Order: sequence, then C-alpha cells, then structure tokens
Amino acid sequence: MRTQSSERASERGMAYAWYVVAVLLLAQAFSFLDRMIMGLLVGPIRASFDISDTQYSLLAGFAFSLFYAVMGIPLARIADAGSRRNLIAAGIAVWSAMTALCGLAKGFWSLFAARVGVGVGEATLSPAAYSILADYFPKTSLARALSVFMLGVTFGSGAAYMLGGAVVGYVSEMDTIVLPVFGEMEGWQLTFLIVGLPGLAVSLLVMATVREPVRKGVAADAAAFPVREVAAYLWQRRRGYGSLIISVAIFVMAVYALNLWGPTYFIRTFGYDPATAGWRFGIVMIVFGSAGLLIAGTVADRLLSSGMRDAYARVVLFSMLGLAPFGVALGFVENDILALVTIGVAIFFSAFQGGLVAASLQIMTPNRMRGQVVAVYQLLANLIGLGLGPTVVALCTDYVFANDAAIGKSIALVCAELCPLTAFLLWRGLPAIRQLIETQEQEGT
Repeated sequence: MRTQSSERASERGMAYAWYVVAVLLLAQAFSFLDRMIMGLLVGPIRASFDISDTQYSLLAGFAFSLFYAVMGIPLARIADAGSRRNLIAAGIAVWSAMTALCGLAKGFWSLFAARVGVGVGEATLSPAAYSILADYFPKTSLARALSVFMLGVTFGSGAAYMLGGAVVGYVSEMDTIVLPVFGEMEGWQLTFLIVGLPGLAVSLLVMATVREPVRKGVAADAAAFPVREVAAYLWQRRRGYGSLIISVAIFVMAVYALNLWGPTYFIRTFGYDPATAGWRFGIVMIVFGSAGLLIAGTVADRLLSSGMRDAYARVVLFSMLGLAPFGVALGFVENDILALVTIGVAIFFSAFQGGLVAASLQIMTPNRMRGQVVAVYQLLANLIGLGLGPTVVALCTDYVFANDAAIGKSIALVCAELCPLTAFLLWRGLPAIRQLIETQEQEGT
C-alpha cells in the first residue's frame, strides 16, 4: 500500500509540475505577444512618427532590450534568494501595464520609454521560471519541460502577428478611433491596448495557483551567491560558459532578424497587406517554431539519457548549421509560397535554442546562482541579439542596399555571416561544457 500511495503521490506531483509548465507557458506567450507585436506595426508607427527603419528598430529592439538586460541581474538575485512565484506575478503585471501604455504614446520618445518599461517587467520571467522548473523536474525530462515552456515564444509571437494583422486590417480604413477615457486613437495604438490589458489576469492566475517549489541541493535557509562570487565563478569557467552564452547571444541576432522583420519581408517583397502577412507568418511561427522546440527538447533528452552529457549544447550547434542555408535563401526566393516554406524551416531551426540553452545552464550551474547565470545569458542575448539583430537588418536595408524592398537580402546577409561563426564558437567550447556538467553531477547540485 505504501508503494502504491507513493506512486500516486509521485504521479500527482508530476501532473502538478506540468500544470505549472502550462501556466508559465501562458505567461511566456503573453510576454512574446507584447514583445513581438512591434513586428507587424512597422508601417503604421513609421507613418505616425515619420521615422526610418533604423529608428523603428530602436523602438522594437534596443529600447526593450536595454533595461531588460540591465535589470536582469538584480531581479535574478531575487529569484535566487526569494519567492520566484511572486517575482513572476509582479513582472507580468508591470509589462502588461506598460504594453497598454505604449498605446497612449504620442511620439517617438514616449513610445521608447514605454517599451523600456515592457523590458523591465519581462526581465523577471525567464530566470525565475527556469529556476522553478529545474526544481520541479528531474534532469532526464528538464529539456522537454523547458521546451514546452518555451512554446509560449512561438504561440505568443504567432498570436502577435495574427492579432496584430487582424486589428491593423480592420482599422486600416479608419483615420482615428474614439474611445471613452482614452479619446482619439490610431489603429496601432488600439492594438497595444488589446494585447496588453489581458495580461493582468495572467498575473493573478500565477499568484493564485502556482506554488513555490523546494530548492534542490541547498539548505532551506541558504542565501544566494553575491554578484561578485557569481562573476568570479563564471570567469574561472569562462571557456565553457563563454562559448555557450556568447555564441547563442550572437546567434539570437539571426533569430530576431527573422522574427521581427518576417512580416515586413512579405509585405515589401510579395505585396502582402498587413492582415495577410500577419496571419500567414503567425501560422508559420506557431507550426514550425513549436515543432522545433518540441523536437529539439525530445531529441536532446534522449541523447542526454544515452550518456551524451553535452547533448543540449550539441543540438543547439546543429540548429545553427541548419538555419544558415534557409536564412540565406530568403534573399533569392521569388515565389511567396516557397518563401513561406523557406522561412518556416529557418524558424524551425531557430527555435531549438529556446529551451535547450536554459536547460544546459541549469545542469552546468549550482542551484543558488542559476537565476543570476541565466540573467547574464539574458543580458547578452538581449543586448546583442534583440538589441542589435533588428538594427543590423535595418542598417543593411537603409545603407548597404538603400532599398526598402531589399529586406530579404538584408536577412540573408545577417544569416550568412552569423550562423557559421556561432557554430564554430560553440563547437570550440563543447569539452569545457561537458566538464562543467560532470562537476555538477559529482557535487549533486
């Protein structure tokens, strides 16, 4: 009877753990819905504020990533020492409110400031969520759990394009919209209100139903490591951490080049209207991106179970090589259906890193510094990947090709240069990554 009882308790525990994954997936979806909605509003915002592609990329990438990155480490210390559940709930409330405030912006700088606020709020989610899930799941199923959590990226991004396209299409023939309290608003402003405000309900759901798990491998009253100790720890092991974090941070430039400029690519290259571009690209994002996350997580877990300790990093390396030819092909495809398939396969490979980098960092790092180490990764991934990725594409379009219609060639150029470079950097660091994982296995953290 005791054995049956313990088995039932274990089953209930795993069922609840997957429930937590589902709730955090929903939070991640709203996070990327609020983050990626900018990808479909290029035309309306540029027209309203009379700005260039490069200026727009600062709103879409740099404004968000700057304070997302800066606030990541102090917020991660809270995740390492305090209630991760409470931190996530507060962050969701902040970024949802700031997304809604984007809809009240009256100029470039007010929208820039609101986007900064979105970044500050969203900086709470990843370090705390990764840490919670690492305590809910054993190593043998962690990559699958994190990959399912990261489905929020593809669902949220896809929903952003589909909802944004529908709203933009609906209001495209209206000069202004008059709402109670808010007064006159343009269609792009209404879009921000529609996607921002529902997130407040997700914040309440997290507070009401998610329990803080017991931390594995540490005493209940153990404190988080000071920042200087975390920095020293990473520096002493810089070959392993550096190869993984820096290579993926650079690779994310290509990922965001696809994600943020994808709808605009179809609008400018094939004459799609915003609604059509949003729906088609949104479906591609959800289908191909979700498939990439799930397949990568499943394959990586099986490879890890077979004894390949650096399986997570190796699958990420494979994705860098897989993305390159399809990203480059976007500069030369002349048929829109073939372009949808091509960008779909590129997104499939780009999604691999979503759950696997976090999973690799969890098994490389002691429990009480996992949040801060993930925050270091997020800092570089967002400053380099999101901060520079969209802007590099815009600079190529504005100054290298000097033609708005050359957006596909700009994406191709970025992928051709970055994917082989990042694969080489990660390949060089695989032995050091394996050594770090073996050390954590021996220490039982």
